[in-house]
Amino acid sequence: MLTLIRWIVGLLFIFSGLIKANDPLGLSYKMQEFFEAWKLQGFHQYTLVASYGMNVLEVVAGVAVIVGWQMKRFAWLLLLLIVFFTFLTSYVLFSGKIHACGCFGDCVPLTPIQTFTKDIILLILILILFFKAQTVKPIFNKKLSVTIILISLIFTSALQSYALKYLPFTDCLPYAKGKNIIEGMKLPKGAVSDSFAITFKYKKNNQIIEFDQNNFPEDFDDSYEYLDRYDKLIRKGTALPAITDFSLTTLNGTDTTKEILNSNTKYIMLFAKDFSTINQWKNKTFEELVAKAKEKNISFYLVTSNAEVDQKQFANLIILKSDATVIKTAARVNATYFFMNGSDIKEKLSYANDKKLLKTLENF
Repeated sequence: MLTLIRWIVGLLFIFSGLIKANDPLGLSYKMQEFFEAWKLQGFHQYTLVASYGMNVLEVVAGVAVIVGWQMKRFAWLLLLLIVFFTFLTSYVLFSGKIHACGCFGDCVPLTPIQTFTKDIILLILILILFFKAQTVKPIFNKKLSVTIILISLIFTSALQSYALKYLPFTDCLPYAKGKNIIEGMKLPKGAVSDSFAITFKYKKNNQIIEFDQNNFPEDFDDSYEYLDRYDKLIRKGTALPAITDFSLTTLNGTDTTKEILNSNTKYIMLFAKDFSTINQWKNKTFEELVAKAKEKNISFYLVTSNAEVDQKQFANLIILKSDATVIKTAARVNATYFFMNGSDIKEKLSYANDKKLLKTLENF
């Protein structure tokens, strides 16, 4: 029984760590959500390092438990981790301030009640391991055990480093290659959207009066002084579209989202949230892509949330603005190229993937 528990706990921790290591920035952004909810925005700059370390720790702890090496120490580590995770999942479930905890990243979305239940079960299993740790014998000798754990550490670190430079191996986001942005902006089948009523605010005889479009006062006339109108939620929807708030606007504020996505033509979008890494992506490959796209009469858009864009730097590009959160979701690497046909994402590549970028454009 104890061996079975070790394998269940170990495999779950390995799976959890690897699936998040596939997208360490995703976990970093989720950590920032928690810090914002707790009014601790000052910790945002440390979330990526924390994400990186947390994923390595989960995988290494999972491997160590299965191998049975240094069981007492790793039982303590597992207990501390699961208590921490249970606190987070309970906060998500009972506070309602955060939609999901991101325990298995975007690839395996779980509801708050599912994640909390999982952690309670894991807590019970880890407590059993904690009190029985002294009876566990290592499967292998010390040298082999340490080697296996080091390999797991190196592999998890390499996986995260690759994802941060070249995009995740498995893209589980709604902006993945093969997805359709317009379809992603629609509600799932059978889902009901939020229902709102237009509420009007008027003033009469120094009194503030509110009513909706179906309940105007019977004596409504010019004596009512208009103050405001707003949408009031009257029924919460059952789901949200996979893609929300996606928009593309010109520098003068014109919304071109529908025009571009419904164009049924090929074009390239380079998503750069900001220009902090411009010296890395505005390189020889970038210049070649811009020139070849112009030769092939393919529109090339630079999509950014940067408030100040030096248009002289991008003379042959059409510059569009988009929300920073949208860009962080769509493009995990700053900057990321999208090869589009209408609203279909035909290819999605990091700026660092030089050879594949040029070959993709050549065959585009």
